[in-house]
Amino acid sequence: MTETPAARIRGPRAYITFVIIGLVAGLLSGLFGVGGGTVIVPLLVLTLPFDQRLAAGTSLAAIVPTASIGVISYAASGSVAWIPALILAGGAVIGAQIGTRLLPRISQTALRWGFVGFLLLVIVSLFLVVPSRTAVFELGWINGVGLAAVGVCTGVIAGLIGVGGGVIIVPVLMLVFGTSDLEAKGTSLMMMIPTAISGTIGNLRHRNVDLLAAGIIGLSACTMTALGAWLATLLDPFAGNMLFVGYIAAIAVQMTIKAIRGRRR
Repeated sequence: MTETPAARIRGPRAYITFVIIGLVAGLLSGLFGVGGGTVIVPLLVLTLPFDQRLAAGTSLAAIVPTASIGVISYAASGSVAWIPALILAGGAVIGAQIGTRLLPRISQTALRWGFVGFLLLVIVSLFLVVPSRTAVFELGWINGVGLAAVGVCTGVIAGLIGVGGGVIIVPVLMLVFGTSDLEAKGTSLMMMIPTAISGTIGNLRHRNVDLLAAGIIGLSACTMTALGAWLATLLDPFAGNMLFVGYIAAIAVQMTIKAIRGRRR
């Protein structure tokens, strides 16, 4: 059996790094309703000998327990739209397959610049639209089809550039579907569970997951996810928007750097 790069660095430094990454990812996951992949993947690549593919697969596996705790936390306050989440997840699973098939045919640099543009639009919108905490998602045929379309688009983007769904789903649910900020975050986390399970099964077949690292990161994240979800309930919607703007801006900077490097190459 071929040894993965990560398997060659087992030791105190690696385990401590896994724990720290998990704690940070768990807090952000609960606070913003994201999976934490935008934190886990770059930190694994920068601090340990993980390549991009192994880091992405490990991150996806770690998201399963992290998102599960987040869903329980948000469900306790009634902030999960269950059926919409499953519709989004179904679309995302299909979209991810489309994205991975399109990957060899589309310019990564162009995709990253396009995604940066989308994030900038979201940032501006979050300054202009403040979600109501009393808003409730009412599912109908029209917005049900819209949810499926959003799920497919999210999956395609995830398959093409490896960005998790939360950074797309949360603002779209708030800005387009008019949900409350808490319901958007809880629903986003619920959507991630079947999506992450499906992706992890595929990654296991291709040996793109470090299960020990994913387990340590995931369990560490679980200790902070509920705290992040609780902090989200204490913030007023505008303050939550502003913190989310900072998070999205950090992702936009990451994508911009990758796009510039890709263009130079």
